[in-house]
Order: sequence, then structure tokens, then C-alpha cells
Amino acid sequence: MPAAALQVQALKEDSALVQALCAGDERAFLGLVERLHAPMVRFARGFLGSEAAAEDVVQDTWAVVLESIHRFEGRSALRSWIFSILANRARTLATRENRVVPLSSLAAGDDSPAVDAAEFHPDSHQRWAGHWASFPEPWPEQQLLAQETLGHLGAAIGRLPETQRAVIQLRDVEGWSAREVCESLRVSEGNQRVLLHRARSRVRRELARHIEGRDP
Repeated sequence: MPAAALQVQALKEDSALVQALCAGDERAFLGLVERLHAPMVRFARGFLGSEAAAEDVVQDTWAVVLESIHRFEGRSALRSWIFSILANRARTLATRENRVVPLSSLAAGDDSPAVDAAEFHPDSHQRWAGHWASFPEPWPEQQLLAQETLGHLGAAIGRLPETQRAVIQLRDVEGWSAREVCESLRVSEGNQRVLLHRARSRVRRELARHIEGRDP
């Protein structure tokens, strides 16, 4: 199905879900929680570094969603709207505890070298736009899938600057589109692209060092 048709379908589904939530449909709410709660906790944990703190801020977010759902205007996807609330609350708590740099500095503060843009599929690529074009030859599949390697991958993402981590978490871990990430984090498409490129570059370098036996 074309992307435009999928977007229209998603908007219709969001509209029906919002109507059900406004009507107090408990089954609709529980279904939404079941679908989004785990990704929300993973996202919040990136800001707060604690499973317990992440759970708390997600629970607070659900309360805000229930209180505010009648004000949802459909200008973004419902999921994006929910995550924007979560990002604001997690950012506020994390900044209060001196855990992160505020997301207002999204476009600044990291001038580290990045991998050549030619290493990525271009935006015109139908399926994998923005993804790595190929993995290095020496990386055997069984090693990429090994639990230890997956642990290194998660740790590499965890060491990213918070701004980059938020973008790569939504794009590459949760599988969101660029548009959804921009809506949730309130960043421009250009900033989103730069942050994602830098995050992928850092993670790839760390993963290469691990797989090629060059860990510090």
C-alpha cells in the first residue's frame, strides 16, 4: 500500500481511537497501553537511566493522556502526541536531576566526525532510505546476533548524547518514520537527519571495534 494511503488509514484509525477514549472506553485505553507502554518505558529510560524512574514517568504520562485526550486535535499521529508528552515530562525530570542536556540544544554540541553520507542509502531509496547501505564483510551474521554483541549495541546507544539517543531510539529501535520523530521531539527534518546520522555513525564505530576485536 502506498505511503499516502497508509497515512490516511492511520489517521482514520487514530480518529476512531480518540473518539473511543473520549467516550471512556476502557478496552480501547487498555489496548493502547498494551501497544505503547513497553516502547514508552524504553524511551524514558534513555533519559532517566533507571527502570523505576522510567515506569513512574510513563505512568504520569498515561494520566496526562487521559486528562487531555479531549484536546487532541489530530495535527500529528496519536502515538507522536503521546510520546511528545512523555518526552517533555522525562526531559523535565531528567534536567531537574542534572541527568541530561535539554532537548532545546538538539542541533548543537556534537561536532565529532561522522561516517561519509555515501555509506547510507539515499532518501530516494524506496525501502531503506537513511539506513546503512552494507555491513563490513568481516562481520559474520552469527556474531552480529550473539547476545554479547546485542549487549554492546545497546550499551553503545546508551552512551550516545541524549539528543542523538532519543532520535535513534525512535527511528532504529522502535521503527518510527522521520515524520513521527519530528512530531514527537519537536525538531525539524534537517535536525532529525543530522542527529540520526551522527548517532548511527557512533554506534557503528563502536560495534566495529567490538566485532573486529578492537575493544578498548
